[in-house]
Amino acid sequence: MENKKKHSKKKSNKKNKKIPIILSIFILLALVAAALGGYTFTQLNKMNTADLSKSNEDLGIDSEIENLINSQDPKNNVINIALFGLDRRDKNASSRSDALMIASIDKNHKKIKLSSIMRDTYVAVPGHGNRKITEAYAFGGPQLTIKTLNQNFKLNIKDYVAVDFFGLEKIIDSIGGVPIDVKESEIKYINGYMSEVANIEGKSITPIKKSGLQTLNGMQAVAYSRIRYVGTDYERTERQRKVLTAMIKKIQSAGITKYPSMVSDLLPYTETSISKMDILSIGTEVLTSGITTIDQERFPVDGYGQGTTVNGASVIKADMPATIDQIHKYIFEDIKPVPKK
Repeated sequence: MENKKKHSKKKSNKKNKKIPIILSIFILLALVAAALGGYTFTQLNKMNTADLSKSNEDLGIDSEIENLINSQDPKNNVINIALFGLDRRDKNASSRSDALMIASIDKNHKKIKLSSIMRDTYVAVPGHGNRKITEAYAFGGPQLTIKTLNQNFKLNIKDYVAVDFFGLEKIIDSIGGVPIDVKESEIKYINGYMSEVANIEGKSITPIKKSGLQTLNGMQAVAYSRIRYVGTDYERTERQRKVLTAMIKKIQSAGITKYPSMVSDLLPYTETSISKMDILSIGTEVLTSGITTIDQERFPVDGYGQGTTVNGASVIKADMPATIDQIHKYIFEDIKPVPKK
């Protein structure tokens, strides 16, 4: 009897461990409602939905891309969703995708994978020539950015989730801030970005006064993730992933009883093209697939991207054949790329 109780408790703990992991990332994806199991369409109305053409032509998915992906994922068990962190404070203003990631829900290998694409990666933006990939959003919003991702990296992304700096700030504040180890060289830039935002929004700031591990509030954490002048742009994406990871861990530690109210507070700050029905469907599939792992990578990988200047702008020219191969092997085959020494 005692062994049975232990087994039951172990099974329960395993289930509770799985749910927070899924909920953590799905809050950021605005897919958490299904994972909670108790949300209705009415509650999902808090989330901002947007129209997106789902035709293959508008998404940049041609027969070559479909054939390639079908050969790697014949059962269609990998769902790719674009994640955009937008460089804007006004929802009506045009913006660049300051943070650009691909979230891959991989039921084959029971993982959720986050692939960061360097914002300065030099690619062909349909209708606008070769440019930094971050500029695609300013030219044509999520539709053009998804098309740019699909055409350049031979992917099959059909939906997106976006959050702007204002929304990210609110989300971080709603979970009580995030622990970040701040370097001495980063302090002045964090405070500088906060002052810029405070002037726009008429807010006061709480300046960072020392280096080391500390809990950053929403404005501080967003400023930290925006730093461009300490290290390289590679380090900038590392900072963005540190904030994301810290958010995930903070949400996990909050306790399952707090998730419903937390999600209710967070959904208004996200925008997505995913329908409510698909949100419920994808969330249910993730839960039943037993996904318990979140993995992260950044592309181009070290040694496969060369920093250079084009028309006075700093860009990263990637070894595209190698990068496409690495992205596909990572997303569809769960093979991690190896940096070039």
